[in-house]
Amino acid sequence: MNADETSVELQRLNGEDINAAELGADVNYDIEMDISANVSARYNGDYVSGSHDSSSTGPVVVRETWSGQFEFLLSVVGYTVGLGNIWRFPYFVKRNGGGVALIPFLLFLVSCGGPLYYIEVCLGQFSGKSPVNVWDICPLFRGIGFVMVGLSLLVNWYFGACFAWIIYYLIHSFHSSLTWASCGQPWNTELCIDASTNLTEMKLQMAPNKSDQLIFSTSATEFWVCRRNNVLAKSRGIDDLGSVQMHLLGCLALGWLLVFLCLWKGIKSLGKVVYVTATLPYVLLTVLLIRGVTLDGAVDGIKHYLYPDFSKLLKAQLWIEAAVQCFYSLGPAWGGVITMASFNKFSHNALRDTVIVCFADGFTGFFGGLVVFSVLGFLAKETGVSIDDLPFSGASLAFIAYPEALSRLPLPNLWAVLFFITLILVGVDSFFVTFETVINAIVDYDFRRLH
Repeated sequence: MNADETSVELQRLNGEDINAAELGADVNYDIEMDISANVSARYNGDYVSGSHDSSSTGPVVVRETWSGQFEFLLSVVGYTVGLGNIWRFPYFVKRNGGGVALIPFLLFLVSCGGPLYYIEVCLGQFSGKSPVNVWDICPLFRGIGFVMVGLSLLVNWYFGACFAWIIYYLIHSFHSSLTWASCGQPWNTELCIDASTNLTEMKLQMAPNKSDQLIFSTSATEFWVCRRNNVLAKSRGIDDLGSVQMHLLGCLALGWLLVFLCLWKGIKSLGKVVYVTATLPYVLLTVLLIRGVTLDGAVDGIKHYLYPDFSKLLKAQLWIEAAVQCFYSLGPAWGGVITMASFNKFSHNALRDTVIVCFADGFTGFFGGLVVFSVLGFLAKETGVSIDDLPFSGASLAFIAYPEALSRLPLPNLWAVLFFITLILVGVDSFFVTFETVINAIVDYDFRRLH
């Protein structure tokens, strides 16, 4: 009897089930393989499929993590500080009594925006899940997660359009002469005026009974809104869809390519990108401010921006717009905060991170206002109109008033390139974080075919 037969005989004499022993060996082998696969996935930052519990909506996700907590902090600062800090916050301050508008804004920031931001940082850090799966703690609230992801998806469409406009302007900034600086372009109308136009003489050349009824527009305004094959290329109404604008389609593709390059290796590439996108805008804004305050009329613009009108504090409009601006600035409901925090295992000091982010957001908005109004003060003096009469509100501030002012500076191409690169860097962080929110929700919810 050989050794194997002896072992089987001993097992039979001891009353052991041979089949059960073999099955146990197979089970042990399978367990070892499962453990090996899970350990491998943990080290590679992969997703472990098929590991469900009764409360989970998808597989157990083993998150990648930032290379350091500074990368996480830069990512949330970059996400929070967006295009609204450049073209919406200054208009909010000017519209609501200058410096006095900061009072209700800061109150809402401390009492509402900051706490909401803090809660979402905590949820992301301590759960390590996307905005949908984080609500496994209370499945009834899972709809909140879907709303967050839906808002992020909608905002992505908006950011995509904005990027197309910015890239289009940046391309034109490299032309030998800025194309929005003068009339005579294919898209201009007969009512176009530029820096060289003598408005009085132009009116005399027209019929006297019609000149006072006509609405003249600057070359920068027509570059932005003209219907004939230019930036917006607006149709005549909702019943006229118009045609595909190929120049904007190409710029839109470039914008999405930029986002892809930032995210194609997950947070490992994102963590390196934010070192540039979250810090360089402050350098460029400082350069633009130094140039702006040296311009004739800049002091008048800054005074117009900061001069407080305390009577505005008694008006409901100020408080309503301050609340909206606070929410718009922090954007906590978009789910990006939860997404970024879910990759962070280095620091659980969510209160410190929230304070830093809120300070950076408020400071950037205020600082961006100084840059904008220093240039608008120069433009008002150059054109002989009051600052209140300049066309600035929202996006038109970045795409009409500011380009118009840049075209009147020495070395206009240089300042135009710096300005639109700043807009790209400020906006791209918010763009790819909201997109990352959508992608992580899809993967975490275990749509296996999309893994």
